[in-house]
Amino acid sequence: MHNTDQTSSLPTPLATFRAGYVAIVGEPNVGKSTLMNRLVGAKLSIVTRKPQTTRKSVLGILSTDDAQIIFIDTPGVLTPRYLLQEKLVGYVADAVQDADLILLMLDVTDPNVERLAGTPLGDIQSLGKPVILLLNKMDTLKEKREVLPLISQLSSLGIFKEIIPASALRGENTDDLVQSITGYLPYGEPFYDPDMLSEQPERFFVSELIREQVLEQYRQEIPYAVEVNIVEFKERPDPEKLFINAEIVVERDSQKGIMIGKKGEALKQVGARARKNIEEFLGQGVYLELFVKVRKDWRSDENRLKGFGY
Repeated sequence: MHNTDQTSSLPTPLATFRAGYVAIVGEPNVGKSTLMNRLVGAKLSIVTRKPQTTRKSVLGILSTDDAQIIFIDTPGVLTPRYLLQEKLVGYVADAVQDADLILLMLDVTDPNVERLAGTPLGDIQSLGKPVILLLNKMDTLKEKREVLPLISQLSSLGIFKEIIPASALRGENTDDLVQSITGYLPYGEPFYDPDMLSEQPERFFVSELIREQVLEQYRQEIPYAVEVNIVEFKERPDPEKLFINAEIVVERDSQKGIMIGKKGEALKQVGARARKNIEEFLGQGVYLELFVKVRKDWRSDENRLKGFGY
């Protein structure tokens, strides 16, 4: 995916240019996707109020005059209950291994580092990589000074190169964060053209925008039992419009009935809202066709998961 702004440049001599990968990690719902979208300046990761929104690692590329930072937005770490969640924990472990720097995020209102024990983040200092701690959701505190004892307590652990209080939602201290990250990256040439925002294909983002609406509109288990599979993605017959055919996959017939709703109204609502967001993302008209398919217990089926790209 490319940025439409063609003014990006790299005037800094490559001898002093820095480039590297940063894994954004933390528990579900700490604001990892919100942060990456804020830093990159585009909505690459879907964001909802529900935990475990992110399923696959999403790359976001930030190119500045003196650095290129490739952020890896990862699923929230958790204790897996079924095969899909085991795959998600594996994504986190891979991202931590591959990154040049680890950006650990905690919710400032619930900053429990001990809960990370037993996850891929339980012993991150042993990896020998710089770790920056971001205390997110500072906008929820009545007084900013409330965070000072917490910073002192976390500093005493000796794990973090820096501890930065911030608000990903409001953009507070995110510029300072970028400056800090840059200082820890290795020197080297950029990995991507400076106008690129991500390496994921458009089909991936379209499927995520559809899944986002499922997460927003349905309750309880339904959103977590859903996967979106793009069947067709092409121009036809109107060259002004892109034709997209997508399957919304669920695990049971009862879930299919809920997804479709009375007289198909629930599915129509998902399609209408998703189409609007997809058109905004792609910058062109879209004809979106949605079907609901049942794939029994797909979250625990190795072959199904591989077919869905996990």
